[in-house]
Amino acid sequence: MAYDPQLRASDEDRDRTAALLREHHALGRLTAEEFSDRLDKAFAAKTVGELDELLRDLPSIDLFRLPDNKLTRQPRQARVQPHHGSAGWRAVWGSYLTVNLICLVVWAIAGFGYPWWLWVAGPWGAVIAGTYLSVGPGRAGHRELGSGRAPHQLPGGQDSRDR
Repeated sequence: MAYDPQLRASDEDRDRTAALLREHHALGRLTAEEFSDRLDKAFAAKTVGELDELLRDLPSIDLFRLPDNKLTRQPRQARVQPHHGSAGWRAVWGSYLTVNLICLVVWAIAGFGYPWWLWVAGPWGAVIAGTYLSVGPGRAGHRELGSGRAPHQLPGGQDSRDR
């Protein structure tokens, strides 16, 4: 279909023009007054020709351009699991011990009846201990907790070392 400046403009056309005007204003090509005036005209435009006229003296830019080569990302290093003396593990064990100490005190105040607090301490402690032992330092090829993939594996299963 050939370009016809008399075609009616859509809301999407107006929004795209407004985004371009904002970009030119941010880059310093338009003063605040020029930007405000053109933005008002963009939202009042009836045809694509009127929108084009607002951008005629401005260079075309791509709002979705790729970053410069200077901004390329370095390959991510595999995250190192925290060692057993880290603050994270101290917090896990600290909360475990605190909650179980509270349960033990409540059990003692209640008269040392059935040791129900073991139902809290046992399973929770087993889960923490199993996790603590399975992500020990120096375990080659271990998986990161929660990700379900090796540190060098991308979400689609592709190996990041192949890039």
